[in-house]
Amino acid sequence: MRLVLASAALAFAGAGVALAHHGWGSYDASKVLTISAPVESLRWQNPHVHIDLKHQGATWEAVLAPPFRMEARGLNPEMIKTGTTVRVEGYPSTRAAHEMRAERIVVSGKTFELR
Repeated sequence: MRLVLASAALAFAGAGVALAHHGWGSYDASKVLTISAPVESLRWQNPHVHIDLKHQGATWEAVLAPPFRMEARGLNPEMIKTGTTVRVEGYPSTRAAHEMRAERIVVSGKTFELR
């Protein structure tokens, strides 16, 4: 009985994590969006790093890779701190206005693939 209860608890815990993390299906991969602008703000946190950029009169939120992947690709928070000009390429959200999923980021002329 304990094994059944423990298995059920693990299953529910895993489902909660899966539900908390959004899927990439809510981004339109048929529309490539490129934004070149200084970083307005940076949130280096799990599950994904986020930056805000001004684009065509609006503030866009770019959802980047998780911090561990950013670091594995050679990026750190100091490289994309507020005021740093970057170019982000990705896909606009189909659910949230002015949000995009970033596939790559160009910092100081170097391209970093995020997926």
